Order: sequence, then C-alpha cells, then structure tokens
Amino acid sequence: MAGVKSLVKDTAIYGLSSIIGRFLNWCLVPMYTNLFPSSEYGQVTYIYSIVALVLIILTYGMETGFFRFANHDRWTDPMAVYSTALISLASTSTLFIILTCSFAGGIATALECPGHASYITMMSVAVAIDAFTALPFSYLRYVKKAVRFATLKLINIGLNIGLNLFFLLLCPWLMKVAPGSVEWFYNPSFGIGYIFLANLISSGVTLVMLIPELTGFRYRFVGKLWCEMIVYSFPLLVIGIAGIMNQTIDKLIYPWLAPDKATAMADLGIYGANYKIAIIMVMFIQAFRFAYEPFIFAQNKEKGENKLQAYSDAMKFFLIFGLLIFLGVMFYLNIIKYFIAPSYFSGLKVVPVIMIAELLFGIFFNLSLWYKLTDKTVWGTWFSLLGLAVTILINILLVPRFNYMGCALAALGCYLVMTVASYLVGRAKYPIPYDLRSMLLYTVVAAALYGISLIAVTPWEVVDYAIRTILLVLYITFIIRREKINILPFRR
Repeated sequence: MAGVKSLVKDTAIYGLSSIIGRFLNWCLVPMYTNLFPSSEYGQVTYIYSIVALVLIILTYGMETGFFRFANHDRWTDPMAVYSTALISLASTSTLFIILTCSFAGGIATALECPGHASYITMMSVAVAIDAFTALPFSYLRYVKKAVRFATLKLINIGLNIGLNLFFLLLCPWLMKVAPGSVEWFYNPSFGIGYIFLANLISSGVTLVMLIPELTGFRYRFVGKLWCEMIVYSFPLLVIGIAGIMNQTIDKLIYPWLAPDKATAMADLGIYGANYKIAIIMVMFIQAFRFAYEPFIFAQNKEKGENKLQAYSDAMKFFLIFGLLIFLGVMFYLNIIKYFIAPSYFSGLKVVPVIMIAELLFGIFFNLSLWYKLTDKTVWGTWFSLLGLAVTILINILLVPRFNYMGCALAALGCYLVMTVASYLVGRAKYPIPYDLRSMLLYTVVAAALYGISLIAVTPWEVVDYAIRTILLVLYITFIIRREKINILPFRR
C-alpha cells in the first residue's frame, strides 16, 4: 500500500509539472502572435518542429535504457550505467554542436531563415544541452526525487517565460523611456532571435542546477554495457522518431508542398498559431496519460474480468470528457480565438479538425494498453510507422490543393488509421469489451449538438452563446442521466 501511495504521489508531481509547463508555454503564444508577423512566427514554428525531432535523435532512447540496465541483474552498479550513458550523451551532444555550428549558415538557408545563422547556433546548443540533461532528470526519477525533478523543470519554464517577457516586452519599453539602460546589449532588429536566446539561457541555467547530479561519483565508460544499451535503445529511437514525426512532419514538409512558396512561412505561422488552440485537448490527454499508465498496470494484477470492465469504463469516460472539451472549445471559439492575434484568424478553420485528431490520438493511447500489457510493444512501432506513412501521403496529396488545411486533414487521417488498426489487432490479441454502442451514441449526440450550433446562428452574439450554453448543458445532462451518475457528492 505504501508503494502505491508513493507511486500516486510521484505521478501527480510529474504530471503537474508537465501540465503546468505546457500551459505556461501556451500562454506565450498570444504575445508572439501580437508582436511578430505570421511569416516570422512561421520560422519559430518550423525551427521548433525540427528541434522536437532532433531532441529524440540526440537522446536515442538512453533514458529508458538507463532505467532498464540500472535495474538489470547483470549490471549491479547503477552508477556505472549512469556514467556510461552520460559519457555517451555528452560525446554525441558535443559532436552535434560542433557540426551544426560549423555549417550554421547553410543550415539556416535550408531551414528558410537565410542570414540568421545565430538562430541555428543558439538552438543547436540549447537542444544539445536538453538532450544531455534528459539523463540527469531520469536519474532523479530513478532515485525517486520527484520534488526536485518538478522544481527544476518549473524553474526552467519560469526562467524561459521571464526572459521572453524581459526581451520582448520590457526591453522595447525601456528603449523608449530609458534607452541608455538597455541599448548596450539589446538590439530591436534581433526579433524572434530573443525567443531562441531565452531558450538557450534557461537550458544553460538548468544544466548548472543539475551539477549535483553530475558530480560526486567516479565516471566510468563500460564498452560492453554501452553496446548492450545501444542495442536495447535503438528500437525505442525508431518508435520515438516515428511518434514525433507524426506530430511535426506536416510542419517540416509544408514549405516544400505549399501552393504559394512566397507565403509559405506566413501560412505556416498561421497554422502553427491555430494549432496551439487545440492544446486544451492535448493537456487533457497528457493529464489522463499520467494517471492511466499506473492504473492499467495496477489493474492488470487483479484477477477475474473486473479489470477488463475497468479498462472499458476508462475508455468510455475518456471519450465522454474528450467530447465535452471539444464542444466547449468549439461553442466558445469566438471568445477563445482572441488567444491569438486577429491577423491569424484566417486559420481558425483547422481548429475543429485538429481537436478531433487529438481526441483520436487519446483514444489510440487508450487502446495501446493491450500491447503494453502483453509485452508486444513492437506493435507500437508498426502503428507509428503506419501513421507516419499516412501523414506523409495525405500531406503530399492535399497540401498543394488545400494549403495548411491539408496538414490538419493529414493529422486526422493519421490518428484515425492508427486508432482503427490498433483496435482491430487488439480485438484479436487482447479483447476488451468496450461499450461501443454507448461510445457511438455519445459521439453522434456531440456531433449533432455541434451541427446545431453551426446552424442556429442569430444576428445577436449573446443569443448565440446562450444557445450554445444550453446545448452544452443538454450534453452533460444526457450523460448524467444515461450513465446514472450521482451528482450529489459533487454538490456537497
């Protein structure tokens, strides 16, 4: 019981730090979209999409490899595993910095930001630091220092946000009222470069704060151990690359597929900003994931059919809450849209498509329990690669015709195919009695209410919001009555 309590506590701490971090970074988007034209924000979106992929490659599964071999019977010294992995990551990260900085000008031109080699230099150093520090953070989890883990993560996020506010809001104001105080280091023309500089500084400070986890032991590089870790981690690298590519490939290839190359970066900025609105669904899924994985493995220890019913109920209520979030966002999108600047409103049409795509991804995550519980994680690789192929194909077919809406439809098609494939294979490998009738009914009801909200439009916005609020209440009431949910404890 004590172990379960510890697991729940640590899960809550890790989850809280991650969700708060996503939310705070999300809050920077209104500032970016109001300060920078869509073409410049498109460059930010593009570079960070590449950074997400590079980070996966530079860590090459060593985090999970460390956990596996630190608890391995053959390697009884966890610090030998830790130091071997640290030396490996330090070497590859240093090599990456040397190579990217040596060719920063050419890389900047290839990434649609010619003349800005400093962007590449800053982000290459920042992502290399982040890849290296991923292992000390894993070590903190290994020694169960959840509070220190969360504290350092939140300091990193807080510093990054603070530096963004300093460089992008305070310094321009000081240039007007007291230029002598900042003109010795601040250059207004550097623009979005300050976003990358803030990231670099916060990553560097985090590295310094992790010095206690990088000292106090003898560094050893065990060649045989390293080879085994690489062999173990390589499939995880493949899964990681396929997974992140499913999320970022649309932004990476858009400049080459866009129907109008002259406005490609501006269009990508609009798409990226509106994609951020769907982060509400992403945060819900993230919170669910932190709670769900401990739940399914704990339930798997139970005997009998009750655990299968628990999995079925979890899926049903995930869908119920996911549809509620979808309706809430779409019903009040005319208010939520001011999260971004009005010049980006032309991309609002992608929001419902991205919201549904993210909901499907959450359903796919629910379905993934069958191959996790049966130790057949190779299926996760196949599903991810299948999704990647679908994403690339649909982008190639639709982006030249429908602009960035093709990217949104590709994300929807990717997660739909992955979800259907996982369900069909899982039904044969590890059948779970999902309540498909109820799930289909709730989906149809939500779709009908959303359709009514699109039709029932009046000349008065207040009336429209009143109608949509009534529709939302109808959905909640329908769920409560059909599921026979007792709301009295919540009222108390």
